[in-house]
Amino acid sequence: MVGRDNTRTHWRVLKIDKGGLHLNIREDSTTYTEHQCSDLLTRIDEGNKSTGGLAFLTTCYGIVGFIKFLGPYYMLLITQRRLIGSIGGHPVYAISKTEMIALSDFVAHPNSTTFQHENRYKKLLCMLDLTKDFFFSYSYHVMRNLQKNTCCNNDKEDALVLYETMFVWNEFLTRGVRNLLQNTMWTVALVYGFFDQDTLSISGRDFKLTLISRRSRHYAGTRYLKRGVNEKGRVANDVETEQILFEDVPEGYPMQITSVVQNRGSIPLFWSQETSRLNIKPDITLSRKDQNYEATRLHFQNLVKRYGNPIIILNLIKTTEKRPRESILRTEFANAIKRINEDLSEENRLKFLHWDLHKHSRSKGTNALLFLSKLTTYALTLTGFFYCQVMPSERWLRFENNAASFGNTNDGDENGKEGLNRDKCVEDKHCAAMFQQGVLRTNCIDCLDRTNVAQYAYGLSALGHQLHALGAISSSKIDLDDPLAQELMGFYERMGDTLAYQYGGSAAHNKVFSEKRGQWKAATQSQEFFRTLQRYYNNAYMDAEKQNAINVFLGHFQPQDGRPEVWELDSDQNLSLNSNGQSMVDDDRRSLHKKSLSDGNIIRESKSHATTAASSSSSSNAGKSFTCSSMSSRSSLGAGVEGNKMISESTPDISAVCEPCSRWREGFEEDGSFDNDQSESHDYSNFVDLDWLSSCDEESLGRSFKYSSEKFTNEIVEETTPSTSESSIKGSGSRSKLTAATDDNDLEFEEYSDSFLSWVNHGEALCH
Repeated sequence: MVGRDNTRTHWRVLKIDKGGLHLNIREDSTTYTEHQCSDLLTRIDEGNKSTGGLAFLTTCYGIVGFIKFLGPYYMLLITQRRLIGSIGGHPVYAISKTEMIALSDFVAHPNSTTFQHENRYKKLLCMLDLTKDFFFSYSYHVMRNLQKNTCCNNDKEDALVLYETMFVWNEFLTRGVRNLLQNTMWTVALVYGFFDQDTLSISGRDFKLTLISRRSRHYAGTRYLKRGVNEKGRVANDVETEQILFEDVPEGYPMQITSVVQNRGSIPLFWSQETSRLNIKPDITLSRKDQNYEATRLHFQNLVKRYGNPIIILNLIKTTEKRPRESILRTEFANAIKRINEDLSEENRLKFLHWDLHKHSRSKGTNALLFLSKLTTYALTLTGFFYCQVMPSERWLRFENNAASFGNTNDGDENGKEGLNRDKCVEDKHCAAMFQQGVLRTNCIDCLDRTNVAQYAYGLSALGHQLHALGAISSSKIDLDDPLAQELMGFYERMGDTLAYQYGGSAAHNKVFSEKRGQWKAATQSQEFFRTLQRYYNNAYMDAEKQNAINVFLGHFQPQDGRPEVWELDSDQNLSLNSNGQSMVDDDRRSLHKKSLSDGNIIRESKSHATTAASSSSSSNAGKSFTCSSMSSRSSLGAGVEGNKMISESTPDISAVCEPCSRWREGFEEDGSFDNDQSESHDYSNFVDLDWLSSCDEESLGRSFKYSSEKFTNEIVEETTPSTSESSIKGSGSRSKLTAATDDNDLEFEEYSDSFLSWVNHGEALCH
């Protein structure tokens, strides 16, 4: 294989052995010119004339990886690509065509069972269509969000580690070649999910809006075969969604860029649903009782590693049902949050809100989208969003090693490097920056339909703040009837449909969006019915084969002679083979399928004893260590893990965390449950007073930002807006008074907690 750079200046040669049981790849250390490389190939051709010489196979744009079934190794290549967008001048591509090339002939009789199984595995692998929903970039780490890419240095070692993070789907396929070459020059890292980019024209200025969803490869699969959480804290349908906005300016001009990240994932409990060809809505079963909720705890520890605190949980499942299904999980999930929060310090507690979207969307007196907009606007004031300015000389901004970023650089992954130790944010001399700290995690049952509506509401709230930060609009609020809101709705509808096809087998149910657009009710009902049938058919008849394809692609199942084939096992047995290929399950085969387990891990066991410590330590010890060191110098995440410091997201000058609302505590019972509705009491919601939120205007929910540009230098001024209820900020400890200066006058607020004063004085993030 011959490779070259874009300028055709540097040429390299890769040598791949065609025979043998093991993968044998060598890279020629010489860098050739085009003429030298041509001469080399001519000499090789002449020296091998007796065996046929050289024969051209194909032109390719990167190696997807190598895989072996029962016969030879196969090399997967990208032979056609298409440009789908760019981020900060870095092109992003999708795959248009691939080719699988056998490295040697398969010596087996065509009628033999081995030959037939080999062909079946090849067809199975092709079920995961690489030309749909996979994307990559040569120069931008698209598997990481913008804030991490901006704030983290990149070198050769980082590039190797990035392949081991949770969003690179061909990690297993490229593992062999990466280990042999110790570089990633010949391979591309594939991300699976959704990528869409378009131009927004506002007041004569063009802005590029990009929506990216990254699907985790851990505990990955289809709707009924992957539910809930596994022992390592990985959840099904774990998707990170990032909304990036920047002005489309010519090269040589400074660029302002913003992004905001949110997350969706299955309810982190041990639960399942039996696939049924007779029941379109199978019963939900809590398959295991975890008294201390260790797996749930591990999941939220991982979220803190990835994003920092606060973790805001928006649970949209049903409250009451004629036949309990979702409500079973609602009660258990609330108990899990309550149990975990008992072991956490107040500032690091999970912020939980249960809101039955199905019930409220059917209520004539409730505008579900409007309420979700208020709710997500309030969540945004707690997490903030990322903003920075890139000067022409630095076309892609990078901060020093002590700059801020989300959580650890390794996304909380078990195979990642130790995160950089950052104690404070560094403000670049050319730009002022803000950082997101924490994340909004949304779920319903499938994390598809209702979740997508809530994520759109959050994206709309964020878009207003992003455009305001870029100086495009004067207010940070975008009305639901604004053309910008309609355009963004199209983005989230396309994303929702794509993610729903991947996990559920049909497009998303978009009833709320259809009603918002004024679509004919009969047409909407017909569309929803068709999608229900399509999802049912795929779940009942197609998902088992699709799950097998995913498990083979990700390396969860590796075929071996003399062992059961993947289609001979129930899906929850696929990953129950030890390193020798021996099955560790009984011989009882079930015709229907339950959820399977994943080898996803939170912490690399070879690097630390944290995994053992997390599972064996007492709840008290585990809870006390369930914090983020970016919140304060005295806290850390992961008991007994030295050097695994969290990354600071805050700065004394510019903070991404807003003043908390004084109504957090009002309306809550002493045990933490929210007493708003009898049917929703005792769900331990501790996030916000829903009555107060319903009566609030979005612009009074928290902090607003002012941006002034002069000679491309941004000055960010924080303006604190008191709530409409003129309430005080409450907290434990001694109280103090604080005077805040605004443009118009000085406002003396009521008593503030010591934690808030500490945030003001020292830049620590503030959570209650």
